[in-house]
This record gives sequence, structure tokens and C-alpha cells, in this order.
Amino acid sequence: MRSHKRSGTVYLVGAGPGDPGLITVKGLNAIRTADALVFDRLVHPSLIDEASPGAERFYAGKAPGSVSIEQEEIQDLLIQLARRHERVVRLKGGDPFVFGRGGEEAFALREAGIPFEVIPGISSAIAAPAYAGIPVTHRALARGFTVVTGHTCRPDDMQDWAALARASTLVVMMGLGKLDEIARGLIEHGISPKLPVAAVSCATTARQETVRATLETIAGACANLEGPATIVIGEVARLHDDLAWFTAADSPSIDRIRTPFSEHIVALSA
Repeated sequence: MRSHKRSGTVYLVGAGPGDPGLITVKGLNAIRTADALVFDRLVHPSLIDEASPGAERFYAGKAPGSVSIEQEEIQDLLIQLARRHERVVRLKGGDPFVFGRGGEEAFALREAGIPFEVIPGISSAIAAPAYAGIPVTHRALARGFTVVTGHTCRPDDMQDWAALARASTLVVMMGLGKLDEIARGLIEHGISPKLPVAAVSCATTARQETVRATLETIAGACANLEGPATIVIGEVARLHDDLAWFTAADSPSIDRIRTPFSEHIVALSA
């Protein structure tokens, strides 16, 4: 039988692309007033430090290729925390509704009768190109842009390569390991091998690096590039050569949590 005790609220908060200064004012206030904080791998440590000393902290990070933390486990944790706390913050890199599984978590909360709010964040889909001097739209070059995840860029998953090939600007997130496959798929569907491409690694942080190449050479050029990276495919990518403005030396470090679970952070299995 369901308890009549009123549950707390879960705030699905976007932490932005890396630089902690790019979080929204509302998002920062949510962290500072949270009773419990559940955060991802790419959230800057200084944002975790903004939580009150008494707030519970739970690390829910997922490394590429790792399935050690199931999505259902995270959703169950949010529900449990909301039933004993007034304010629970689920802090995600970028925006929670842009390849952040925020929609899945929102559905799980709704089904459990837990109220939630979404506080959008700046997605690396637009921030990474911007920090590399690449506008994803430009009246003379691109009237729109398409964003996809590299996780679906496989012949058995991506059902319409032709549609992607028609995009004025194509932004691929989490696609560094599939660059060769992505490039071949687009070339096979009529895109020029000479089309400009840029890969922006660790955007908005001290480790930011941008590699400029063409569709046919980008995979080789990025062989040693560090992830996470955002790939920009289209004529706007060439604007990096003239509009690059960001100085990485003046930006915050991207250092992760010093240990997987520090003395103030609780593992999900706890």
C-alpha cells in the first residue's frame, strides 16, 4: 500500500559542457539547496563542492563501454531519495534532455508519483562548436543543424544516412570512436570527401583541443584525440580557422573526482 507521506521533488539539472561557470543560476541554486545530489562522470568537481556539507552525494558516472551502473538502478535511487528528502538534484553534464536520459528518469519519477522539475543546461552540441569558433548556423553557410549521437551510427541502427547527408550542419556527440564509420556512411550517400570537419575535445576546459580536417581524413587526424569530443560536419567547420577565440590556459581544469568515491560520496550500492 502506498504511503500518504508527501515525497520530495527531484530536479533534473544540466551542469553544462564542462566549465562550471556555464551552469545556469537556477541550476547552481538547486545544487546549493539540495538534500541529496546524484551526479555524472563529466560534472566538474567544483559544482559538487557547491552542495551543502550535509547533503548526501552519490556518484552515478558511466565510463565509455562500461555498464557497471544500470540506468534502472539510478532511477530507483532517485525515487528512494525523494521519499526521504525534500530536494534531490540529479546533476548531468550538458542538458538532461539532450542524450542525457533525462526523459527516461522523468518517466520513472512520474510513474512513481514523484514530482520533478527540469532545469536545462547548455549542451555541448552547441557549446563545443561555439568554443571552437564554429557557429552551427550561419546565414551564408547553414540555415539549420542536426544533432545525433555516435552510439546509433551503425549500419543496423542508423536507418536514414541519406537524411543525415542532407543536413546543413551535422553535429555528432559521443562519436569519436565511430568517426571512420560515420565518414564512410556519409561519403557513400553523396557527401563530398573534402567537406570540412572539426572535432572539439574536452570543450570549455583547459584541455580543449580542436582538430580540423576533411570528411575523408578526420578519422586519422583524431587518432590520438582525447574524449569526450563533439564532431561538427559541414561548411561552418572551416570558420574555426578564422573565428577561434578560446584560450584553454585561462579555463578551469577538467580534472575528475579524485577517487571514484571520495569520503563524502556514496556508491550506489551503499
